[in-house]
Amino acid sequence: MSDIRIERATREDAGALLALMERADLPTDGLSDHLDAALVARDGDRVVGSAAIEVYSDGGLLRSVAVDADHRGAGLGERLTAAAIEDAERRELPALYLLTTTAERFFPRFGFERISREDVPASVQASIEFRGACPASAVVMLKRLDSHR
Repeated sequence: MSDIRIERATREDAGALLALMERADLPTDGLSDHLDAALVARDGDRVVGSAAIEVYSDGGLLRSVAVDADHRGAGLGERLTAAAIEDAERRELPALYLLTTTAERFFPRFGFERISREDVPASVQASIEFRGACPASAVVMLKRLDSHR
């Protein structure tokens, strides 16, 4: 797993990212619009993981955290999440939000807390994920970032 590189996604990664989202049963709506803030994990030249941030005026939306089935269980999801948080801090975002239907117990180790949808700023709620790509039953979580403490 140490030979897997985490790096910025490129336009050429769009197809592999969308295929990974479909295999992971995660929303693909709007992902191609945010490739400039997406990270990929590469095993050789194969995309085996991802994490992306949609940047809004009041914070970022962490989305598309996924690891291919044959690379799970070795900490790659943790590496991707930590890299995305570092990227959000470099961008000086005040907070990261996320929606999840399956990983509510994964994200607290990174400082995410469950919140209500009403506590999410309007700019983030305007995202495709909040407007319909994720079900209304999805858990909403928040992490305040160190760059704004």
